[in-house]
Amino acid sequence: MKRFTSALRRVHREERGITGLETAIILIAFVVVATVFAFVVLTAGIFSSERGKETVFAGLAKARGTMEIRGGIVATAAGGPPLAVDDIFFTAATTASGESIPLDPAATNNRTVIAYRDATTVDNDVVYTVTNIVGDSDTLLEPGELMLVSIDRATGIDGPPTMDANTRFTLEVQTPVGAVLDITRQLPTELAAVMQLH
Repeated sequence: MKRFTSALRRVHREERGITGLETAIILIAFVVVATVFAFVVLTAGIFSSERGKETVFAGLAKARGTMEIRGGIVATAAGGPPLAVDDIFFTAATTASGESIPLDPAATNNRTVIAYRDATTVDNDVVYTVTNIVGDSDTLLEPGELMLVSIDRATGIDGPPTMDANTRFTLEVQTPVGAVLDITRQLPTELAAVMQLH
């Protein structure tokens, strides 16, 4: 009986040792898995915050590269009778603390394009000129400068279609960087030599 009891005690002791070893292995496995999981979560968080930062900076660059209208939109008419619109004018500036915007109509790349649309006409690249009002003599619209943009509606092959009274039109100013500026106006019921458009 003593032999049986001592053998049973030996077996029981060995089981305790094996159980302790298994517990230690399981704890180590949990620690390793938790470490890997924490690393994956931290890496994903850093990656997503970097992407968020890039998105914010891209949005700021787009907002800072935007042009705004200062003052009204003026159309002039000549000829006649009846009178026909020959030029459309507006004054442009950069938004507050904005980036410089190229306004060279003769440039072949990195230039601002102005599109004209009304009920019967689509012109995706109208002829325009710029005149400095405030600033240096180049065609780069810089912060603090003011430029007069003149759109010639009387040029082109056979000239563009006539803009009649009550014509509602849209000018789309597409800068290389920044938001597109939409200008929608309507001509009055009776054309005059100089018209402030609303």
